[in-house]
Amino acid sequence: MKLIPDNFKKEIEIRIDKIRKEMMEVSSDAVLLGSNSNIYYSSGRFFRGYVYIPLNNEPIWFIIKPTVFDKGDITFIRKPEEIITILEERNYPIPSNLSLELDDLSYSNILRLKNIFPDSKLINGSTILKRARMVKTSWEVEEMRIDGKHHTKVYGEIKNCYKPGMNDLALQIEIEKKLRLEGALGVSRVSGNLMEINLGSVISGDNADNPGPYEFTMGGSGVHPSLPVGANNSKILKGQTVMVDMNGAFNGYQTDMTRVWALGEISDLAIKAHNCSIKILKELEKVSRPGFPVKNMYETADKIVEADGLKEYFMGHKSQVSFIGHGVGIELNEWPVVTPKSKDILKENMTLALEPKFVIPHIGAVGVENTYVVTESGLVNLTEFPEEIQYF
Repeated sequence: MKLIPDNFKKEIEIRIDKIRKEMMEVSSDAVLLGSNSNIYYSSGRFFRGYVYIPLNNEPIWFIIKPTVFDKGDITFIRKPEEIITILEERNYPIPSNLSLELDDLSYSNILRLKNIFPDSKLINGSTILKRARMVKTSWEVEEMRIDGKHHTKVYGEIKNCYKPGMNDLALQIEIEKKLRLEGALGVSRVSGNLMEINLGSVISGDNADNPGPYEFTMGGSGVHPSLPVGANNSKILKGQTVMVDMNGAFNGYQTDMTRVWALGEISDLAIKAHNCSIKILKELEKVSRPGFPVKNMYETADKIVEADGLKEYFMGHKSQVSFIGHGVGIELNEWPVVTPKSKDILKENMTLALEPKFVIPHIGAVGVENTYVVTESGLVNLTEFPEEIQYF
């Protein structure tokens, strides 16, 4: 079995070229990748080992496990200390400036790799890969489009998942079952050691106002202190909302989507806030084209919220966050982050999850989240599903 099938080599070459362009921006001679997400990005599959990408030589895939691949495609090693010997045997220059994933690998792993290259100056390769992965290839966009179709199909079944007297966790479990039966892989990759989530969040009523420790738009206290996020066994009550933010992840890429259901009539304030979210997204869909500053996306949303008099509830209530969206792809929280301080500029084929949300005390969370791809004519929605509040 080949590590990289012949029909996928061109795609990997495109990605390697993108990585090298980012390497040149920081004067990096080589990057050595060892994290799950970046190994997947640079090879199209996950294995235990490393990917070595020099600026001016062919990349090398060093595999520890599994040992089932055609050796013509890769190099097997037992431990990373063998890497330097192999580079010398192939007459590869030892890098003066070596990029390691300082944000993603453990401290002990970084020290071990540093000792293999004692004369190399370290550069943060995590930043290089985050920037390379911001703009998707055409193949990646198509994978996300496929993911979005599966994701949307499951959302069409959510109303039938609800049974009278249910709590939020029971509803989430039913949705998770639908996701798995549709083909979801059952894992949500997120960037950073301080970010954790299962297949998403179902947040009902007052739980929406429980702040969490993670950098998610909505908190929720969860069902155990070891994972304080999302559903907390709250009974779904009349007059309250249920925000469903369950993730895709059907093919190694992810789409992110949020919709709101309610049991019985809800307050005019909650409806107004939800409609404001839709208004924000429709405006951003039009103005967010290549060359548009990411910070202006946040400013556009903020002005609409201010005009509607909803600042008190925007992006939280007891605890508010200062972003309305984020990149999405292999991981849920990629670059760019849509904040008022962002220095990024939109580029074609960036994929973004935009989520202008509100928390209305004693009612719950409202708002819409869609995953978009940036095109010359604006944002194209990969998660098309009715955006108005729906009712059980």
